[in-house]
Amino acid sequence: MTGTQHDAYGEELARISRHQGEAVNARLRLFEVLAAAGVPAAEADVLVSRLEAGAVAGAHTWVSESSALHGSQQPFEDGWFAGVRAVSSYLLRIADDAAAQRGRAASSAELRAHLREPAGRVPQPAAPPAAPAGSALDPAEVLAAALRCTWALTTPDQFFTTEASSEILTVALSAVREEEHDGYVQRLEAFAHRHRERLEKLLRTHGPGSAPAAHGRYALVGQPETLVVCERMETARLLLYGLWEGELEDVLLDDLAYVWGVRRPTR
Repeated sequence: MTGTQHDAYGEELARISRHQGEAVNARLRLFEVLAAAGVPAAEADVLVSRLEAGAVAGAHTWVSESSALHGSQQPFEDGWFAGVRAVSSYLLRIADDAAAQRGRAASSAELRAHLREPAGRVPQPAAPPAAPAGSALDPAEVLAAALRCTWALTTPDQFFTTEASSEILTVALSAVREEEHDGYVQRLEAFAHRHRERLEKLLRTHGPGSAPAAHGRYALVGQPETLVVCERMETARLLLYGLWEGELEDVLLDDLAYVWGVRRPTR
């Protein structure tokens, strides 16, 4: 990829990231307005999911009706239409998934409470997670970045309590070495972009509402803090496991590692 191509692709990613962030904020605001208007959460889920499925269906129509350049040779046309069919089929699956999304109105309300921490609704709100001693990392900034990424776009049915989330984030950030602090938020966002499809598959197959999760396992899948855990499993797995042991339940990390596709480090 040339420098010009790389710059153009970077600009595309930046625009997509902006649209994604705006969509998350718009969805949260829409659920908030519907709730204030007295619309039940189940009905709000249906309305928003249909809007999102319709938007993807519009992209499907645009792609499926595209044609190769006039006068193209037959092999090129065959390849073009094969690509169109593949993309169209994938868009259809995305539209179907969007139409089936449920539970997001309730989780959006929980997410707003988590972010705003209204004293009237939380009897004993936990203090913001403390950064590891001597660390320049801001846990609130890292959490905000995780919420902007793919991990949070699914708005899973339930988040852990604030206290449990703080413990997860604290342990995960403890595995970020001091020399990695500068620019860590940007690297976390790049990690989410690089592993977007992998994260989406993880959420789809083992996230809230899935058959495996119904048995009480894979509780970390869907937690925004877990984006940091996944990044650390790729970058500093041995350190992460060492810090996790004795602080949090081993099965939480082992389940996540299994579906993420990494092995527990040997000693």
